[in-house]
Amino acid sequence: MTTTAGVVVLGLMVSFVLARYRFAGRGALYALFAAGLMFPITVAITPLYLLVKDLGLTNSLAGVILPQIAFALPTTVIILVPFLRAIPDELEEAASIDGASRLGFFFRMVVPLSLPGVVTVGILAFIASWNSYILPLFILNNEGRYTLPLGVQAFSSQYSVDTAKVLAFTSMSMIPALVFFTIFQRRIVGGLTGAVKG
Repeated sequence: MTTTAGVVVLGLMVSFVLARYRFAGRGALYALFAAGLMFPITVAITPLYLLVKDLGLTNSLAGVILPQIAFALPTTVIILVPFLRAIPDELEEAASIDGASRLGFFFRMVVPLSLPGVVTVGILAFIASWNSYILPLFILNNEGRYTLPLGVQAFSSQYSVDTAKVLAFTSMSMIPALVFFTIFQRRIVGGLTGAVKG
């Protein structure tokens, strides 16, 4: 949940700046986020591990959460920027005339209007962090701090002979993500459709 919250909050703020303000280097910054889609975490796992180790975050959840937020931001920005660009400038002008500050406009108008996109990126970030395996495998070495995929792998190795027990454990571990995805399935499709239209 911490990863999801970080991705949504930071992604929404970055997307708002890229979508609503004109400044030098805006296009290059957006292109940088777009380029981030081409680099999966598996490509950067070795230098990422060395960086996390230098920061003293090995065997801690912070060492997993921060890189997950960083690697989820490109997708978040690419989805949210079209939503925020689609908000008419007249709304911002009207809010300004009514005395709303830029922060007031952001919280009172932008966040509610971009809710389908926010829900979409939140769900995608949640599913990605829930299923993350290779990063926790490198960062965490204490079984007490294992994430669910690592716990499933450890359980499967320990009880490899008992196929029924392993199947039951694996099935139970999938249920929360499956329920979460099923509930918000329409919002994901609607959010991605809005991003394409934008």
